This record gives sequence, C-alpha cells and structure tokens, in this order.
Amino acid sequence: MTTAEILMAVGRAMLGELDVIGFHDGHGGTVVMRAHSNDHGEVIVKVHRSLQRHGQETHAYRHWVRALDWRVPRLIAVNANPAAIAITAISGQPLDTLSLPPGAERDAHRQAGAILRTLHVAWPCARDPGFTTFLAERGRYWISQAGARLDCVQRRDLEGRLEQLVRLRVDTLTPCHLDFMPRNLVRDHDGTIRVIDFEHARYDLPARDLVRMATRIWPQRPDLETAFRDGYGDLSDLDRLVIDCCAAIDIASRAATDLRWASARHSDPSPSQQLGRRVVLTDVKADGGSG
Repeated sequence: MTTAEILMAVGRAMLGELDVIGFHDGHGGTVVMRAHSNDHGEVIVKVHRSLQRHGQETHAYRHWVRALDWRVPRLIAVNANPAAIAITAISGQPLDTLSLPPGAERDAHRQAGAILRTLHVAWPCARDPGFTTFLAERGRYWISQAGARLDCVQRRDLEGRLEQLVRLRVDTLTPCHLDFMPRNLVRDHDGTIRVIDFEHARYDLPARDLVRMATRIWPQRPDLETAFRDGYGDLSDLDRLVIDCCAAIDIASRAATDLRWASARHSDPSPSQQLGRRVVLTDVKADGGSG
C-alpha cells in the first residue's frame, strides 16, 4: 500500500468517509494527511513512526494539553495498528515559514513562552534522582553514533558538559514538549499562536524544553529571548546551566541523525514502504477527553 492508501484506510476506520485535502511525509517515518470529516470538520490523521511516539503523543493529548485549551488541537480518535491518531486541524501557518515584522515576531514568541509555562505546570511534577545520569547516558550514546560528524575537540566538549550535567543532581521533572520550535508553533491570521506535534512529549527537565530555542534562535535574536521570557518567566542560573549541559545531547543527536539519514537515503526502504508491509486496522477508540 502507498502512504496515501494507508492514511486513507486508517482515517476512514477512525472517522468514516473523508475528503482528502493533502498529504505530508512528516519526518523520521511519521506520515500525515489533512482531510475534511462530516462530523469534525478539518482533521489531521497521523500515522506514527513508532509505538513509543504514538504512546507519548496520545498521553499528552489525553491528559496534559487540556490545560492549553484552544491553543492545541483536540484528540478525536486513536488507532492501534498501525499506530495512529486523528486530531482537529488548526488554521494558520508554522511560525518558521512566515516573514513577520519584528514586533509581530516578538508577540508570537511571548505567546509561545506563556504556552510552554502552562504546559510545564499542567500536571503534578515528578522526581527522579537518577534522571541527569539517564540523560548523560543518552548523550554519550548519540556521541558514539555520530561518527566523523564530530571531531575530537567537539567530543571532549560535549562529554565535559554531560559530566557536569550528572553533577547537577537536578531531579524535578514536569510535562515537556521536547520539540518546542517555530516549526511546531502555528500562527493564525489574527496573530494567535498554537502548538502542535506532541510525539516527543514526556516528563523531563523543564529547562531542557528551552534548549532548541536557546541554542538555535536566541543567540541571533536576543529580542526574541526577551519576548519569550516575558511569557514564560525568568530563568534561574541553574536553568541556564541545565540548558548549556543539555545542549550537548541536542548537538550529538543532530549529528548522529544527519549521519543516519545520509546513509538511509542510499540503502533503507522509505517510510511508506515500511508501513505498507503491515497495515492491520484494529482497536479504533473515540476519545471523549476522559483519558
């Protein structure tokens, strides 16, 4: 089956007849279809790349994002095999595709900061004294997978940051998005910002949710950092230290992923081919918001 056929079959199993608007290959194996449903209006049908991603996004929609209300899509239905969800579509364009005046950009990032702060307090925090050790181990794994994408100097720098992370002994975890970037922030025609794509969401260090903004955007645009913090709140010295240490994980994982994708383009089957080998529609559940 082609990617389009898979998405249509899953979508109809969950929602009935659909009028297709378009398809998107997503990234890392996730595939997406936008369609119109008689009962729900415009919807997104998303087939996840893995059961882990499916579980994380489903849990976030059923529990954590209620606190964000109209700032996020609403979960409509869940399918087990292939692992998929149906959510309401939201209007607007991803922030990274827009050319906005500086004032509008700052307003968008202020709203984004407020959204992320709301997510971080949406559910009771958890404690895990060994969490920084776990993160450091993940970082070392990505360093080992990065091959020649990292030179000796870079490896020593990243390993030093991971050692420092372990010594911090930070153990308070909150709900986190973990891909909080302009590509997942959608701006409506009236300037309203909403957030999408919760497949990475899990309990984590809240400051780690700021790593990608802090390392990829704020150095060139300190005005956007100021605007974000107007919505999110001030960062402590410890928050900034966590961001710097956890940036090592982000750098190493990006290097390893770049290497993996370069190899995969020449040898691995496409995501749609992989999905097409095992499409069985089972366990379709409507979601009324009770979790």
